[in-house]
Amino acid sequence: MAPPMRYYIPGEHLCNLEEGSPGSGTYTRHGYIFSSLAGCLTKSSENGALPIVSVTRETESQLLPDVGAIVTCKVSSINSRFAKVHILYVGSTPLKNSFRGTIRKEDVRATEKDKSGVQMVPISWCEMQCPKTHTKEFRKVALV
Repeated sequence: MAPPMRYYIPGEHLCNLEEGSPGSGTYTRHGYIFSSLAGCLTKSSENGALPIVSVTRETESQLLPDVGAIVTCKVSSINSRFAKVHILYVGSTPLKNSFRGTIRKEDVRATEKDKSGVQMVPISWCEMQCPKTHTKEFRKVALV
């Protein structure tokens, strides 16, 4: 019976550089090979050379939100400094498991500019209008 596959996390020590050469999902520091992502260890050797040590994720990997990505969130709590949210979608792709996030007060803009670069004007609690092109967009407008 084969031993169960061990799961490695980022930063975990894999082996010495003398025991193998770094492959995908790894990095070297101070003569050691470390994991740079979460996954299972694979060693492959060709022609009696040092084995290539790499860490691979499971085939059906979790989509991760990046900085600047457009996400859809559900607000779980609000206080005077920030709002706690659960990230449900990255772009239009639903996540298997929600991520927790925090939106700071400093990160929220009071106004939004449309594509023509003009500041939009609120016309109701759920609509904003461009004074230049008179196009309307559905947006939630904060009561100030």
